[in-house]
Amino acid sequence: MAATAALMTTMLSASEALAGGPVGPDGRHRAPRRDLRGVWVATVTNRDWPSKPGLTAAQQRAELIAHLDTAVTRRLNAVVFQVRPTADALWPSPYEPWSQYLTGTQGKDPGWDPLGTAVREAHARGLELHAWFNPYRVAMHTDPSKLSAKHPARVHPDWVLPYGGKLYYNPGLPEVRAFVQDAMLDAVRRYDIDAVHWDDYFYPYPVAGQVFEDDEAYARYGAGFKDKAAWRRDNTDRLVRETGAKIKKLKKDVRFGISPFGVWRNAATDPLGSDTRAGVQTYDDLHADTRKWVKEGWIDYIAPQLYWNIGFAAADYAKLVRWWDGAVRGTGVDLYIGEALYKAGDPAQPAPWQDPAELSRHLDLCAKYPGVKGNIYFAAKEVAGDPLGAMSAIAERYRPKDQRRTLPPTKRR
Repeated sequence: MAATAALMTTMLSASEALAGGPVGPDGRHRAPRRDLRGVWVATVTNRDWPSKPGLTAAQQRAELIAHLDTAVTRRLNAVVFQVRPTADALWPSPYEPWSQYLTGTQGKDPGWDPLGTAVREAHARGLELHAWFNPYRVAMHTDPSKLSAKHPARVHPDWVLPYGGKLYYNPGLPEVRAFVQDAMLDAVRRYDIDAVHWDDYFYPYPVAGQVFEDDEAYARYGAGFKDKAAWRRDNTDRLVRETGAKIKKLKKDVRFGISPFGVWRNAATDPLGSDTRAGVQTYDDLHADTRKWVKEGWIDYIAPQLYWNIGFAAADYAKLVRWWDGAVRGTGVDLYIGEALYKAGDPAQPAPWQDPAELSRHLDLCAKYPGVKGNIYFAAKEVAGDPLGAMSAIAERYRPKDQRRTLPPTKRR
C-alpha cells in the first residue's frame, strides 16, 4: 500500500488516472492507478445502510451522505455500495423491484434514487463509486410468495431454487445468466459508476445435508463436461467473461472487480494452491475459478476477502497475501485486499483481533508486495464506529507523511 500518497492524489477522480500501463493477457491496455482505499456499504438486511427500513427519503439520504463523509474523514477514496442485494434494486430498475431494505415493502418506490445520489455525492467528494451487485441471490428466505407480485422469480418460478434457507437463481440456465446481466448492466448504462463489483456469492456456500437441485439443468446443458462440478464452473466462467465484455462494450472506462472468498484452493488439493487448510475452496465449493479469471484477464481487479489475522493456522493472512500477489503477477489485474475491520475488538475473535494494531500490520505486510494496489474494509458501520481505534490508526497511516501525528510504537505480538 502506498499509505503516503498525497492528499491531493487521494481526491483525484477515477477518470483522471493516467493512460498507459501494463497490457493484460486479453490485450487491453490497463492504466496505472492510484492505490485504492475502500469501504463496503452493505444494504442487505440493513447491515450498514439504511439503518432500518421505512425511514423517510430525507433520513435515508442523510445517512448515506454521512457514510460518504466518514469515508473522506478516514482518508478513504472509494465506496463499494451494494445496490442489488437480493435480486432487487436501489435505483428505478425496469428489470427488478425496489429493494425491501428501503421501505420495508419490496417494490415500493422510496421517493428518491439512492444509486444516482450515491454516484453524484461520492464524486463530489473525490470518491470512486463501485456499484456492488449480487448476481444470483434472490431472497433471504425460501417462500416465493413473499416476493413482490411482479418479481421475475415469481414470473419465472422455474428459474429459482431453494437452498440453505434462501432462494437463488439457477446459474445453469442460459436465460437466467442473460437476465441477471441485463439487470446489472442497466445501472452501468444509466449511471456514471466507476466499477461493477461482485462479492463471493456464485453457487451457494455448501450447507450440510442439503442438495442444490440443478440436475434437470445439468441434464439439459451439461453434455461434454466430465462432471457436474466442471459444468457449474463453466457456468460461472461464462457469467464472468460475458459480463466483463459487455461492460467494456457499454463503457470502456468502467472497471469490473470481484471480491471472492480468500482461498482459491489449498495446496493439499492442488499444487498451485495456497499454503492453507481452509474448509472452503472457491474452485471446488462455490464453483468459482477465481485464479482463472485473473489469468485470463476477464476482470480488472480482484479483492479477495482475507478475513484472517497474521499467523492464523488454517488461513494465514501473510501467506495468502503472498499467494495472491503471485497470482496477479504479469496479468495487469489489480489486487486489493479485503480486510475484516468488523473483527476488531470482537470478543469472540482470537487474541490478535483484540490488538488495535493488527490491521495496521496488514498494511505493513501489503507494502512488501508490488501486486497489492489497495485495501477495502468491511464495513461502513465499523469504519464509522472505529472499534479499538483500529480505523483511526489506519486513517493516520493514510495521512501524508509530513502531516502525520506522532503515535506510540506499534504493539507487537
